[in-house]
Amino acid sequence: MSDYAWTPTPAYADAARVTRLMRAHGIDDYRELVRRSNDDPAWFWDAAVKDLGIEFFTPYARVYDDARGIAWTTWFDGGTVNLTYNCVDKQDPSARAIVWEGEDGAVRTLTFADLRREVDRVARGLLALGIGQGDRVAIQMPMVPENAIALYACAKIGAVVLPIFSGFAASAVATRLQDAGAVALVTADGFFRRGSVVPLKETADEAAAASPTVGHVIVFRRIGRDIPWTDGRDVEWDSLGPGEPLDAPALDPEHPLMIAYTSGTTGKPKGAVHVHGGFLVKIAEEAAYQTDLGPGDLLFWFTDMGWIMGPWELIGANANGAAVLFYEGAPDYPAPDRIWRIVERHRVTALGMSPTGIRALIPHGDEMARSRDLSSLRILASTGEPWNPDPWRWYFEIVGGGRCPIINLSGGTEVGACFLSPSVLTPLRPCTLGGPSLGMAIDVYDPDGKPMGPGEVGELVCTKPWPGMTRGIWNDPDRYIAAYWSRWPDVWVHGDWASTDADGFWYLHGRSDDTLKIAGKRLGPAEVESILVEHPAVAESAAVGVPDEVKGEKVWCFVVLRPGVAGDAALAATLRTMVADGLGKAFRPDAVRFVSALPKTRSAKILRRAVRAAALGEDPGDLSSLENPAALDEIRSTREEDSRSV
Repeated sequence: MSDYAWTPTPAYADAARVTRLMRAHGIDDYRELVRRSNDDPAWFWDAAVKDLGIEFFTPYARVYDDARGIAWTTWFDGGTVNLTYNCVDKQDPSARAIVWEGEDGAVRTLTFADLRREVDRVARGLLALGIGQGDRVAIQMPMVPENAIALYACAKIGAVVLPIFSGFAASAVATRLQDAGAVALVTADGFFRRGSVVPLKETADEAAAASPTVGHVIVFRRIGRDIPWTDGRDVEWDSLGPGEPLDAPALDPEHPLMIAYTSGTTGKPKGAVHVHGGFLVKIAEEAAYQTDLGPGDLLFWFTDMGWIMGPWELIGANANGAAVLFYEGAPDYPAPDRIWRIVERHRVTALGMSPTGIRALIPHGDEMARSRDLSSLRILASTGEPWNPDPWRWYFEIVGGGRCPIINLSGGTEVGACFLSPSVLTPLRPCTLGGPSLGMAIDVYDPDGKPMGPGEVGELVCTKPWPGMTRGIWNDPDRYIAAYWSRWPDVWVHGDWASTDADGFWYLHGRSDDTLKIAGKRLGPAEVESILVEHPAVAESAAVGVPDEVKGEKVWCFVVLRPGVAGDAALAATLRTMVADGLGKAFRPDAVRFVSALPKTRSAKILRRAVRAAALGEDPGDLSSLENPAALDEIRSTREEDSRSV
């Protein structure tokens, strides 16, 4: 009897976009495609460009050149390309490009013709302001179509985009503006979140005042509220133009597209540099072959354009002729079924949610999802962190009706895409990431840099270059090498714990810098957390390692309970016993502490390093991506409240 949760039907597999690629090259087995793509990246990426119809104005002479070392590989040498041309200009003008819904219920739809017209108008406006190739332009906007328009307008003229999370405070924005030397900041007067207005323009003013290179603040009127105005610096979005068509200039494939900032454990954020050719090709390939997006699809990934999944969903969908849905508000406001109503109303075909996002919606009940017509869905997707089995099955069965594969991606800001992913041709087991993404030479290494066998947990590494890899850390090449390439020669060390099973399925076990090492035994926090959430009282949890004189580290668990449940010593003892029974007595938590919330980013990632630092009274490092800082104050308070732990 098969233990697969999902297996593609012959009809499903026959219609998949990756099947078309396989047929063109005489490949019958998806696993053979994975093997060949990873063994021969030059063949694969050239084949993908041709199959997907990605247009280079000047054909490239060589797929890639790693003469300076894998860390500094260049791609599509000798060619010229423009990302905006491929994502906007060449697409069917009558097809949907962007669907938008505001938290206040407002809805807009832009065709590719509408998008092209607005992109060209804004691009001409930027040129009129003196902004051109190589200039850095920051975009801190809510999830409105103008956010995408600004990104495409910058890319079209060769300006470099700085996508910035809409919820950042002024100091976090200023850090990024200063690091990149941004000449302009595109923002909005504000946006809605949980029924309140978030006053974005004031944040932009404070950040710009601290950033001497910023000469222009361009303001989109989302709310229509009165805002402070600085004559000579501030520019109305609607005043940009004129709107005549603008031909996309031919750019070197290595021309910078974007500086995507990712938080470091200490010090300032890292600005990962992505380029026109490599980012376009990798994201288009991934959206087509892993998540099977194509014309007629509508992708809704609940994220922010300030995180890498924002550009991923926009470029991945549009480059393949599909549409993307933007939503500016909270996933459970004004009611817990908001996400499911959006899917039903707009007939979303592909939905992306983080495991934490799903776990947060489960306590509201199955009926919230069951009562909505979700039959338009054919793809479920996720990224950001490891799954636990029960939430995975809820997403698969309650949301997807057991008929939609969960395409579980894992990569990162610096990767530009994913290392690991199943495809629609892959039979699925709960929580799996399938295997290596196409064109990605992935392995699991032990501490000595040797490949590990099935069932063993080790470092996730990549041993060959890929088009979407960062071209370094902005203005800090030494930090780039130290962060990713310094442990073993010509090997990218990603910072994730991974393993495979006997059948070749891959799994993640959390960040390697979150790893628990108890009496010499390594343990991913997700393994502890998966056991804790099996208890019906537990909504979510975070497990961290803290110093111990005997074991080296001991486990502390911070637990969020379901509504109406009170935490006490008896429940804490029960949870400790569950972990000991599930993992062994050596891993019994030293403490279980009940809190009302865990510190998370806007994309719903739990910041375990911040949990640990707060619990120990240490400096948590860069917290610019943190959405709910009050959660850390509560964790700090548990140090004095021994009655809440056992």
